[in-house]
Amino acid sequence: MEKTVVLDQPAINRALTRIAHEIVEKNKGGENLVLIGIKTRGVPITKRLQDKIKQIENVTVPIGELDITLYRDDLQKNTPTNEPEVKDTNIDVDLTNKNIILIDDVLFTGRTVRAAMDAVMDIGRPSQIQLAVLIDRGHRELPIRADYVGKNIPTSDEEVIVVQLDETDQLDQVSIYGK
Repeated sequence: MEKTVVLDQPAINRALTRIAHEIVEKNKGGENLVLIGIKTRGVPITKRLQDKIKQIENVTVPIGELDITLYRDDLQKNTPTNEPEVKDTNIDVDLTNKNIILIDDVLFTGRTVRAAMDAVMDIGRPSQIQLAVLIDRGHRELPIRADYVGKNIPTSDEEVIVVQLDETDQLDQVSIYGK
């Protein structure tokens, strides 16, 4: 498969800086926000955005980690033994009347985001849920749109987007693999 790097470390950093500024602008600061990363790569992106918002606003926005495994609508077909690998959800803040920013690495069909919204609603009743993604590759199956996008990368169904982050992969890079 042919590999093309579409974002390197400086480009990822610039995209996240822009997203942080957009979040602060749209929400009139960082006071009523909670950033929630969808596992796995949404979590380090969330921590990076928390740091950037602190630099901009001098406010430490609470963060959480969300595992959406049990909320997936494709659970049985994704697990060969029908035994999903459940990771921890870690949200130690009351979500009631907060503006929640769900954060993920790639927005594709929208099914992960739908599952994440269901999981958040089981935890609390936020006043608003927004979505931030590093990459939007298109191909939506559900009427879901990101509020904040690092980069739009139109793809074909055969292409694969791979996000690598230093915290999980010891490398900051977004690549597209095609035939």
